[in-house]
Amino acid sequence: MLKQKTLCRCLAALTLGVAAGSAFAGPTLDAIKQRGTLVCGVHTGLTGFSAPDKTGKYAGIDVDYCKALAAAILGSADKVKYVPLTAQQRFTALQSGEIDLLSRNTTWNSKRDTTMGSVFPGVWFYDGQAFVINSKKNPKVKKLADLNKASVCVETGTTTERNMADYARANKLSFKPVVFEGQEATEKAFQSGRCDAYTTDASGIAAMLVNLPNRSDYTVLPEIISKEPLAPMLRRNDQEFFAIARWTIFALQQAEESGVTQANVLRMKAESKDPAVQRLTGATGEIGKGLGLDADWAVRALQAVGNYGESFERNIKPLGLARGMNALWNKGGLMYPMPLD
Repeated sequence: MLKQKTLCRCLAALTLGVAAGSAFAGPTLDAIKQRGTLVCGVHTGLTGFSAPDKTGKYAGIDVDYCKALAAAILGSADKVKYVPLTAQQRFTALQSGEIDLLSRNTTWNSKRDTTMGSVFPGVWFYDGQAFVINSKKNPKVKKLADLNKASVCVETGTTTERNMADYARANKLSFKPVVFEGQEATEKAFQSGRCDAYTTDASGIAAMLVNLPNRSDYTVLPEIISKEPLAPMLRRNDQEFFAIARWTIFALQQAEESGVTQANVLRMKAESKDPAVQRLTGATGEIGKGLGLDADWAVRALQAVGNYGESFERNIKPLGLARGMNALWNKGGLMYPMPLD
């Protein structure tokens, strides 16, 4: 009888171990490896974040994240399929499995993290909601309170309309939201004079203004009314893929902190005596093994897009936005890579 109980316990433990192992190896990462392509949901066109050029080639800081992830997992930044999505389409595309991840200026909030079967591996860009006006048409508007009872263009399927309503209620103001589907339609409506103001993330306003020939006609009001931590979004079904997605963010941030760049990463791997650099580049340690990848996973990511600072300089600085909160923690910002041990 004792032997029988012992055997049962052993079989139960073995079954649990197999089940745990199966749960760890999730379906998203398996699918990515089998097809040899990372399917990345991106914006239909937001300069600096994800936008196609004249040849249809996508570029931007959100695109760089997809490239880095593909390089880490599949060995090449070119093994990405980009799926352009509107704000309305993005969550359905992720939930249905049409895309592997969403890298599309999406705010990390409690609802999306707890009720949509999704998970966020880390903040990729800190932002906040702002308002812009045509100052030639509204010369007396200097601050948000001056927009009381004004019409405001807002894109549907985003958090901006609710944020605006919350702010108005808290500050005893009244705004008239004019809602449109899609960023392009919302921007065109504002530019044509359909609304007194336009509200979206500050980065989105900067992306619009940089493309306008009459940029000087517009003024961004000083108030930022919300926190918008923009992050990649994954399905909550694959812990292994989540870990790779998370540590790719930290690796690109740590590279900037340690002075590892797209140009010097191979030399730093061969020559640096800094333990953080050695672990980052796979010269020592077993970070890659813990992620189910080889030792050069982060090297490939850096060769693909450079460190976080390089990606910011290339994509966001031309919009006229300073690093601000998106600077590293030791430079006055909020970007704090977890230790690579």
